[in-house]
Amino acid sequence: MSKDSGNLKMNMYLLPNPLIKSPLNYIGGKYKLLPQILPHFPCKIRNFVDLFAGGGNIGVNVVAERIFLNDNLIYLIDLFRYFKETPINEILFQIEQCILKFNLSLENEEGYLALRNSYNLEKSPLKLFVLICFSFNHQIRFNSKHCFNVPFGKNRSEYNNTIKYNLMLFINELKNKNIYLSACPFEKFGFKAFDENDLFYCDPPYLISTGTYNDGKRGFSGWSETEEKKLLTFLDQLDAKNIKFALSNVLFHKGNKNIILNEWLSNHKKYNVQRLNFYYNNSSYNLLSRKKEETQEVLITNYM
Repeated sequence: MSKDSGNLKMNMYLLPNPLIKSPLNYIGGKYKLLPQILPHFPCKIRNFVDLFAGGGNIGVNVVAERIFLNDNLIYLIDLFRYFKETPINEILFQIEQCILKFNLSLENEEGYLALRNSYNLEKSPLKLFVLICFSFNHQIRFNSKHCFNVPFGKNRSEYNNTIKYNLMLFINELKNKNIYLSACPFEKFGFKAFDENDLFYCDPPYLISTGTYNDGKRGFSGWSETEEKKLLTFLDQLDAKNIKFALSNVLFHKGNKNIILNEWLSNHKKYNVQRLNFYYNNSSYNLLSRKKEETQEVLITNYM
């Protein structure tokens, strides 16, 4: 079953005002799609599990009794835990002190590399955040030895007032909501204690698009057909227990077709496919007459 994002049911879920934007410019982040995704969530959620939390855009904007942010990138979860457990004034002060200590700027690559070396020796969450602010395109990437290895974002990346504002709102949500943090592979996240009152949201690396998060070179497990099939099996297991799930993914991307996902949907007619507007404008997609450059982003749910 397929529906577009203009479904009247969307009025049932009130969007938070304002929407909270993660201070992390995470590749594949869903901030711009929040107005299309959140309205398709159930109105009342007991436990919300963001299985691939990434930058946390979805989790911090959801209303639920308990929110679980999980990601296999342990250093990312360590950063969220630092944000949650440390007074915000101390965080802001330590950021400024770190910038001063390493003389960071839009042009000082030497200072950036010195900070990167320092972080790789001690894995300080605060230093990781500052590194991300000044890294190329604000990316997060580790090598096989778990050393941060993103190059300097010369003349384009810095810690600024916009990031500071987003950081403060984000930290406030982490502190004020009932949020639990975990760092484990998705298949090891247990769901025996969950039921039909709960929702698992999954935003995995996309099989038919590549990035630093799914090319297998980030120091953690990459994403292949094996992981894709494991995740779909995991979702079927949730469905068998009447646990709600919502999956973000793409059916088509630049002329490529996610064969595994499309076949899975063909074999599970009861699942619902909500077509999202990847380009964030008012144009609509026609799967039968798509152009090669189009991306068909969807939200797949096992509930109406």
